[in-house]
Amino acid sequence: MKFIDEVYIEVIAGNGGNGSASMRREKFVPFGGPDGGDGGRGGSVYAIANRNTNTLIDFRYAKKHIASNGKSGRGSDCYGKSGDDITLRMPVGTIITDMESGEIVADLTEHGEIVQLAKGGDGGLGNLHFKSSTNRAPRQKTDGKPGEQRMLHLELKVLADVGLLGMPNAGKSTFITSVSNARPKLADYPFTTLHPNLGVVRTAANKSFVIADIPGLIEGAAEGAGLGHRFLRHLQRTGLLLHIVDLAPFDETIDPVLDAQAVVNELKKYDKSLFEKERWLVLNKVDMIPLEVRETRVADFLTRYMWHGPVFQISALTGEGCKNLCHAIQNDLYAKRGEIEKSLGDAALDPRFRDTF
Repeated sequence: MKFIDEVYIEVIAGNGGNGSASMRREKFVPFGGPDGGDGGRGGSVYAIANRNTNTLIDFRYAKKHIASNGKSGRGSDCYGKSGDDITLRMPVGTIITDMESGEIVADLTEHGEIVQLAKGGDGGLGNLHFKSSTNRAPRQKTDGKPGEQRMLHLELKVLADVGLLGMPNAGKSTFITSVSNARPKLADYPFTTLHPNLGVVRTAANKSFVIADIPGLIEGAAEGAGLGHRFLRHLQRTGLLLHIVDLAPFDETIDPVLDAQAVVNELKKYDKSLFEKERWLVLNKVDMIPLEVRETRVADFLTRYMWHGPVFQISALTGEGCKNLCHAIQNDLYAKRGEIEKSLGDAALDPRFRDTF
């Protein structure tokens, strides 16, 4: 299925049905009086977050979603039937924005979360409501109200604990394949990853975290080079970034330090908050460096790159160092969760808050 993460749609709620101005006329019933029923309400349009949906492709082609109108009221106290609601299934992580006002209508972060996108119009009142001691044969009625219409912007930002960052062919897809259940396309040429991939990493029977792999960045991505930086949005919700660097590029003229700096520069151009997010350095393909020069190669890279944060040496292909890295990530995530629970105090014990950690 093709990955689509941004679309525009129109939602139109149903109009309310008109009220009825009817008088009861039956043989041998001299004082029938008004009996016009109300119109039915128009159908509304809702969105529901579904974790089994991971793309907005359904909305790329179906851009207009219209709920049915309510039926008009009739005589004999018959109320009109309400219009049917429609519910649109959207991936968890979808941000819905009103294009006219710029207001964020909803941020769907939990499976099963439901939000109303367009409210159906209320039904009109029949003349039954206007009778009184001084107005025994009212002819008044009201028409139904129109339903809401909205142009909406849907933007998907995948939800993951950890995001992978790096140049094309740095080994991100190989890494996520090695440690998780994700199976992205693997090949020995750049840009094999064309859309984000999610994988679940299990470090123990009851411990796991979600990792996201996005297409690689190259220098000039902010100006549209390569695949640009449109997929960086999917890293904005992650708690930790892994910057994977190819320490043994096939082309010896490629300098890993310059590649790493180029990726960080593009990150800074895109979003300062993303640039300031916690980031670990992961030096990949160490299996391709002879043992006698590996330590020197790593030390030289760190000195020239001027990096002082956490550093891990791995081989995504052979699995060397991957297990230690995954356990370090898991421990870091659980430590952060503990800090959140401590800051919340008793509120953290409430099961309603558990899904927010």
